[in-house]
Amino acid sequence: METTKTKLQGGLTTPNEKLLNPPSGIGVLVLLILVTIGSFVGSIFFGVKLDNDGGALWGWLLALSIIVLIISSVLYGGFKSVQPNEAAVLTLFGKYYGTINRAGFFLVNPFTSMVNPTVVAVGGNKKVTLKATTLDNEKQKINDEQGNPIEIGVVVIWKVANATKAVFEVDNYFKYVSTQCDAALRNIVRKYPYDAPEEAISLRGDSETIAAEIKHELQGRVDFAGIEILDTRISNLSYAQEIAAAMLQKQQADAVIAAREKIVNGAVGMVEMALKKLSEKGVVELDEERKAQMVSNLLVVLCANKEVQPIVNSGSIY
Repeated sequence: METTKTKLQGGLTTPNEKLLNPPSGIGVLVLLILVTIGSFVGSIFFGVKLDNDGGALWGWLLALSIIVLIISSVLYGGFKSVQPNEAAVLTLFGKYYGTINRAGFFLVNPFTSMVNPTVVAVGGNKKVTLKATTLDNEKQKINDEQGNPIEIGVVVIWKVANATKAVFEVDNYFKYVSTQCDAALRNIVRKYPYDAPEEAISLRGDSETIAAEIKHELQGRVDFAGIEILDTRISNLSYAQEIAAAMLQKQQADAVIAAREKIVNGAVGMVEMALKKLSEKGVVELDEERKAQMVSNLLVVLCANKEVQPIVNSGSIY
């Protein structure tokens, strides 16, 4: 049975996935059990007859029973059970034979064997799971665009979309996804600062955008291995311990400056409104010096950190 192959870089080839549709093994198993019992009983019976009576007929019947018993015993190795959301990748004498990706109990060529490079223990489950798998990547220390060391971790949800590629393209697709996740994370984080103004993209302010870009980068790295990235989320994001205290002071200073700027802008607007209202309604006529004094007093009241204590002036300001 020939299998088409796709040529890769470096002259390597990988087989295209070939889905098998083997017959159900339930009926065959029942028939095979009956044949095995019959051939076993027959071999005993014909052996006794050959010892007692002799004759070529009993010898031929004994040989036939033994051959049937051996063949039936070999056929038991062809039964494969596949659970839901699992796939069995089969090889025949070192060559790719086909893939079963539907649940059931089947009969295939008894000389085929299942392949799964992620199974190390002998006798382990060599079926490839097609279920969604969560990769909780450990925190990594990476320098952002500004060179600040940060600690970041991501959670990746992925699954095997093509069992044949996952088995034959990489040595261990679990380790491969983890390694490529680290590489994609470093590549994306280095493009953006930890914090930035609202109009710029930053790691802290645009976590969903960054996660989507990580997903796109990672999908491009694992696509040839038959892996599908379902979702990515940033699970941890902080400055590295050695600069966390300094960056906290910087953030606090930025927040104080922004708050002061807003307070001053509001105070100037209120002073301007007060002078305009006094002038329009003719409450009092103020010369430039009195206006300056009034502006100074209002700004002190509006911009002070603490509650202002009023001073009553009973005389003239001159």
